[in-house]
Amino acid sequence: MAVTISLSHFTLPTFLYFLLLSTSHLPIFAINITNLLSSYPEISDFANLLATTSVAADLTQRSYLTLLVVPNTFLRSSDLLNNRSPPSSSSSNLGDVLRYHILLEYFSWSDLRLIPPTGKLVTTLFQTTGRAPNNFGSVNITRNVNSNSITIHSPTSNATILGLLKTLPNNISVFKVDSLLVPNGFDLMASETRPPLGLNITKTLIDAHNFNVAASMLTASGVEEEFERDEGGAGLTLFVPTDEAFSDMSSSMKFQSLPAEKKAVVLRFHVLHSYYPLGSLESIVNPVQPTLATEQNGAGSFTLNISRVNGSVGINTGIVQASVTQTVFDQNPVAIFGVSKVLLPQEFFGKNPIGSGSGESVVASPPEISLSPVNSPEIFSPPSHLSSPPILGKEVSSAANRKKGIFLWCIGFFYLLAIN
Repeated sequence: MAVTISLSHFTLPTFLYFLLLSTSHLPIFAINITNLLSSYPEISDFANLLATTSVAADLTQRSYLTLLVVPNTFLRSSDLLNNRSPPSSSSSNLGDVLRYHILLEYFSWSDLRLIPPTGKLVTTLFQTTGRAPNNFGSVNITRNVNSNSITIHSPTSNATILGLLKTLPNNISVFKVDSLLVPNGFDLMASETRPPLGLNITKTLIDAHNFNVAASMLTASGVEEEFERDEGGAGLTLFVPTDEAFSDMSSSMKFQSLPAEKKAVVLRFHVLHSYYPLGSLESIVNPVQPTLATEQNGAGSFTLNISRVNGSVGINTGIVQASVTQTVFDQNPVAIFGVSKVLLPQEFFGKNPIGSGSGESVVASPPEISLSPVNSPEIFSPPSHLSSPPILGKEVSSAANRKKGIFLWCIGFFYLLAIN
């Protein structure tokens, strides 16, 4: 049966009203958590921990999340601050405890009050690192039917929500909780400072026989000492170009003409400030990873896009697409991998490089991201899929632009109908 729709009373103002209504929930494409929390002094300690680790940078490419923050009065009485080194020497344990307080799903107050008494299992940012013991990177949220209080449970700790601190509807909520959540297998009473591995990175590269250029650059720049100082902290993952990668690099990139300080930044751009064995890289869930260069230049800059490409680990900088060719060294807390190309950052070699005029470079297309499956859930195991999967900012922006283009076309179409 055919249906005829009359447009005689569907005026342009009416259409614009529905158009604005439908676009009122477009997502925010980047979260600057440091700025968001800066106006709340009662949580300054927690905000400072986010800023002095790589956790704040982890959030810049996420569009939907719920953050559970611990106020100063509760945090200062916890084992986290009473049994750790100063923030400058924070370890991966500290960062992962903070990641455990970031839920990869947006919850409003009304959403939380609809949670059944039996609870809801929610994935945290800690689960995406691949370091969650036995894949216990999720929390269980329950609601007390009598008091209507909301409690977050981990296998070893609980925290009750005190109140809503900040919300950006449909994108991010920040709730205050009365206790620190500790992931399964963590002991905050133990010292978090790991004894240094004592690895001589340059010697390791020379002994591998195919990394002489990189070894010479590390020694000349002085950044090798920075790397080795970090071995006992959060750990390191180094992507080291082979000698062939340097010889195959196009002369138009003008890498050798960079001043010494920029070459040092490029070397830091090859290092992640966490230990990732090959298996973790192959199953990485959050593809956009900050580097040591990110820490010195600001969140969202000098990041690597890491994903599984054609059965191997691919690394995309926006300028070049490289792949991991071999494991040079792998002993917790340091992993060193050989890569097929020199990783050139967009900030120096893109269309609008930092500190120089305009220049054109060929930008590699982002690889197709392949996410690994997650184990079946039990009461504290992760869900079979992320509650809110990571979305790359550029992809979201592109989709939003296409959506806006369709809306504009529709406006023009209905306008023509209205005047005829």
